[in-house]
Amino acid sequence: MEMTLRWYGSKSDSVTLRQIRQIPGVTGVITTLYDTAPGDEWDRDAIRAMKAEVAASGLRVAGIESVNIHDAIKIGLPERDQYIENYIKTLEKLGQEDIHMVCYNFMPVFDWTRTELARVRPDGSTVLAYHQETVDNLDPEKMFASISGDTNGYVMPGWEPERMERTKELFDMYKDVDEEKLFANLKYFLEAIMPVCDQYHINMAIHPDDPAWSVFGLPRIITNLSNIRRMMEMVDNPHNGVTFCSGSYGTNPDNDLPGMIRALKGRVHFAHVRNLQHNYPGDFEEAAHLSADGSFDMYEIMKALYDIGFDGPIRPDHGRMIWDEVAMPGYGLYDRALGATYLNGLWEAIVKANAR
Repeated sequence: MEMTLRWYGSKSDSVTLRQIRQIPGVTGVITTLYDTAPGDEWDRDAIRAMKAEVAASGLRVAGIESVNIHDAIKIGLPERDQYIENYIKTLEKLGQEDIHMVCYNFMPVFDWTRTELARVRPDGSTVLAYHQETVDNLDPEKMFASISGDTNGYVMPGWEPERMERTKELFDMYKDVDEEKLFANLKYFLEAIMPVCDQYHINMAIHPDDPAWSVFGLPRIITNLSNIRRMMEMVDNPHNGVTFCSGSYGTNPDNDLPGMIRALKGRVHFAHVRNLQHNYPGDFEEAAHLSADGSFDMYEIMKALYDIGFDGPIRPDHGRMIWDEVAMPGYGLYDRALGATYLNGLWEAIVKANAR
């Protein structure tokens, strides 16, 4: 596997490439072109410039997160074919620039949902958290306003203000889209892009819905092993795979995370590994990566990845805000650096134990 860190670009990220380079064992970054909108065709010169900036720091672009999908594709509107064509051209350029992994999601309206961005934990750190009762009593049009004061001045991916201003419009657009239609539209999209993925060996790694259930009545389909298998079987191509995000699948305690990994052998193209603390049904908060700090057995998750021969990029996911750092919630330097070294330590121990 290759240890990486997500990086939001020199114009937007509080964390620098120089700092990332100094985290032991981190050799690459997961990034994207943050000045592009969903549906845009990417500029090849911009891709080259992004790669060159990362390479100058001694790192490499290990994958893209994300090439965002236009709502017309998810909804199945007549204009989706033009946006799919733009997507294909973008994938072609990425392949030509030797980038072979793309993480994306197929979530309607909200890319992820949390009710707090700075819940204080017993150790004084702050974390992203979710409380179902709060969601149940909240007007979705006011969702962004409820958390916007805790962003530390950063634009949260998937919660861009210009998109959130269109919440009512987006809900209206998705009103006739149920799980079956969303699956059908995902199938249409994947069938269209697989030829270019085959040509340039690009692994498409779908990110799970977060949390792994319907929010505000919106359909959610990438939530459990049964639905993932359905997604892979309906477009049976090795490039049609998953981002295994322990924190997203793990929002549902019924999901057996190590078991899911083993069942998806050969189709896990990217891994987000982080911990959650389940307090009671409907309430969870993010935790340090250390197993003892949350509800997941992180050793077993890493062992499952080792057992399936996972050799793709992996990254610590959301970190706590610690040591008075001010950064994008979940994406500061300090706790993610601790997470990367912890995961690397687990991996080294697993490799050495299996070599004896």
